[in-house]
Amino acid sequence: MAAVEGLPAGWRSAAFNEGWTYQDQIRPQEAGALLSVVMAGRYPHTGQGQWLQRLADGELQRNGKALQADVVLAAGDQIHWHRPPWLEPAVPDQWQVLHDDGDLLVLNKPSGLPVMPGGGFLRHTLTTLLEQASRESGESMVPKPVHRLGRFTSGLQVCARRPQTRALLSAQFRPEGRCRKVYQAWTAPVAQLQPGQRLPISTDVVERSHPLLGWVWGPEPPGEEPVRRRLSAHSEVHLLERTDGGDRLEVSITTGRPHQIRIHLAQLGSPLLGDPLYLPGRCLAATSTPGDGGYRLHAWRLEELLAGGQVDASLGLEAPLPQGFAQYGTQLS
Repeated sequence: MAAVEGLPAGWRSAAFNEGWTYQDQIRPQEAGALLSVVMAGRYPHTGQGQWLQRLADGELQRNGKALQADVVLAAGDQIHWHRPPWLEPAVPDQWQVLHDDGDLLVLNKPSGLPVMPGGGFLRHTLTTLLEQASRESGESMVPKPVHRLGRFTSGLQVCARRPQTRALLSAQFRPEGRCRKVYQAWTAPVAQLQPGQRLPISTDVVERSHPLLGWVWGPEPPGEEPVRRRLSAHSEVHLLERTDGGDRLEVSITTGRPHQIRIHLAQLGSPLLGDPLYLPGRCLAATSTPGDGGYRLHAWRLEELLAGGQVDASLGLEAPLPQGFAQYGTQLS
């Protein structure tokens, strides 16, 4: 793809999508409440006043009928919100293919590219770009992601074309699977480690309150803050290099909890350098979300990944580090 003016080569410029329709079914405990109240509760980043405006603009339907004013809901009501087109930010849209056997496809995903729709992205995602590329090349089977890297996490992204292969690989990425995922990360200094040492982390990933999102996954709160859910999580960190600007770590995980590495390092008191959400002291930034970038995290290697039901060591699933990644801490010093 030719360079777009103002953007690096290999980037897709910001563009409007065609909009999207969200579907919600009213639960029994929501019966008798106003639609604007229910929607504000389900989408906490949008206040009741904005939902009243969307009603006035004719964007919502109940049971297939357009609404222009607030209504009291009944259990089982089907709500459709027809979101108008919105501007999706520019994203990198080129990647390195590390393995492709016609079914299994392994990519080196660039930082900044979302894998699946969500967080304001619909068309500027790896999933959609793979679909477009398959249509243009006349492929009969479309490669689809097996797991999801964070938007600003670079590195190994596994996809597969056959549903059976995706199911097999997906099971290996679950906590009970045998696949070991190895990352590299730049963090604030880890006081518990000296170069070459390893440290296991088994603290829970917990769901905490957040002013923008309602609830968000994070480390154990420092005080008596309420926690809604807990997930067990297991990581191991290995100090590769210590610089004046920070530590370069190898991080291995056998579970794949939401934002697990970012959360576990924040729990240690050493959040990722530049992480806008997970702060020192196990605090969460009130104005940031998990989809915001600024950190350096790279999905580096996959070990014990079964291909066709067998461990295939010949795959060599290792993603080269992004340009400048290994020197990042030195540059900060």
